[in-house]
Order: sequence, then C-alpha cells, then structure tokens
Amino acid sequence: MSVFTPLARPELETFLAPYGLGCLLDFQGIAAGSENTNFFISLEQGEFVLTLVERGPVQEMPFFIDLLDVLHEADLPVPYALRTTDGVALRELKGKPALLQPRLSGKHIKIANAQHCAQVGELQAHLHLATQGERMIKRKTDRGLDWMLEEGTEFLSHLSDEPRALLQQALDEITERKDKILALPRANIHADLFRDNAMFEGTHLTGLIDFYNACSGPMLYDVAIALNDWCSDEDGLIDGPRARAFLGAYAALRPFTAAEAELWPTMLRVACVRFWLSRLIAAEQFAGQDVLIHDPREFEQRLAQRQQVSTPLPFAL
Repeated sequence: MSVFTPLARPELETFLAPYGLGCLLDFQGIAAGSENTNFFISLEQGEFVLTLVERGPVQEMPFFIDLLDVLHEADLPVPYALRTTDGVALRELKGKPALLQPRLSGKHIKIANAQHCAQVGELQAHLHLATQGERMIKRKTDRGLDWMLEEGTEFLSHLSDEPRALLQQALDEITERKDKILALPRANIHADLFRDNAMFEGTHLTGLIDFYNACSGPMLYDVAIALNDWCSDEDGLIDGPRARAFLGAYAALRPFTAAEAELWPTMLRVACVRFWLSRLIAAEQFAGQDVLIHDPREFEQRLAQRQQVSTPLPFAL
C-alpha cells in the first residue's frame, strides 16, 4: 500500500481542526499512489483528499496551488487547495507539505473507449488554452529531457542487449532533436494524464487529479503522454479509433502546428522513455517494500512499438 507516511487519528484530527469542516468521521489510505501519500478524509461537511507530498522541494508547492486555482477559476474539474479559517492553503504534517482538497466524484476506468478518449482530449486542450502565453506559470520539470539523457545513460549498463539498444536509440533521438522539442508551443501541462488520474461517471469525465508532475512545457509532450496510456492496446500498439477520437477532440479546440505534426513520432517515443525510466528507478528504489510499483516493461514494449511510428500528426494546421 502506497502510504509512505502513516497517520494516527489524534494527529489527523489536530491537523484538520483549523479548516472548520466538522469532526473527523473516517479516513483511509489510498493504495493507488506511487509517489505521494494520500488519504480519503470524511468530515461532517463532506468528502476530501489529504495529500502529503513525498517528492520535490517545499518551495515548489505554491506553483501547484496557484495552477490549480487558475484551472478551478477556468471552470475545469480539478481539485484545489482548501484554506483554513485563517486563509492558509499550504501546511505541514509529519514534516511533509500537506494539502487538503475536495474529493471529486467518479472513479477511475481500466478500459477506455473512444468516448472516454475524446473527453480526455477535450479537457486537456482546455487545460492548455487556459495556461498558454502570458497565463502560463513557469516551472521547470525535474524529469525533462536532460534528466532522461542523464538517467537513461546510467541505466544502459543495467539492461540486457535488446532493451539497451532500444533505449540507446531513443536517447540518440532526444539528443538530436532536443532543440526542436524545446521550441514547440508551450503551456502548463499535467505531464501524468494517465487513466488513474482521471475520474469518470459512466462516460462523463468528472475530474482530473494528481498535478504533482505538472510544469510548463511543450503541449505536444502532454498530448503524447496521455495518448500513450489512453489509446494503447494490450500489446502496446496505438488503437486507431481511440487515438483519432482523442486527437480530433483536442485539435477541435487547439489545432496542432506544422512543427508539432512533424515531431509527433519523436514525442511519442520521448513520452515512453520518461515513464520507462521512472518506473525502472522506482522498481530499484522500492524493491521489497509494500509500495505500488508500475511495471517498467509496459513502457519498454510501448517504446519498441513507437519506433515503428513515422507518420506525422493529423489534425494539424
């Protein structure tokens, strides 16, 4: 279970009291997280999620609070930091930055269809439009291209021949096309828009959660990350109908540029490298611990499949 920082009821009650939301009725650790500690919190005045941020410097937290405020004000279905009666959003619990947020309705889906994908693509476009240009809040990701090149080079010696050659090919491509990637149109991006970070009631998208990888960066990268998860079949291949629904819904609101269309195959591979490496690191770091570890081989397989993709992005201007 991915609760890195356990909590006792008395300390939780003390922490929650300044919000003025009534007595604590119940709380439960959330097993789905792989980087932060999360709890479902039931109070007299509603249902909430408490997050203790386990990774990243404390000074980054105002960015997440400000970004979610912007998206909430843009009427997007996202969580946002609740304030205490004294107006404090960012607090500390057990030595960790802590946020209390409303619990969004709906649940995660395991099998996505074209309708789900279209709604995710539409919401992602709204997110990018709400934060591009002067509205973008700058934050450099700690898992960007330089991180991929550094960590990827380190991991080459850990891999057998076939995956090592696959990763080396991808790293060479990142090195070659890095400047072009960084020149793509930018906004604030979620950078982790997987199925376990979206909430649905039936086929209606009710919420987008877990913004702790959010940053400022190329919008196309965010699209590639999401599509690699939402539109892949069990063998790692891109499912055509789901991908067309996703990209069509997105492009109806923000058409892709010619530069984005050209770099689409590259960006699909870059997005695979990012999550293959982070899962390899997690598998080593948390080996033998009771922590949810996603299978690195899933993105090794997807990267191998994406090496076959050479067609430019459709729906471009």
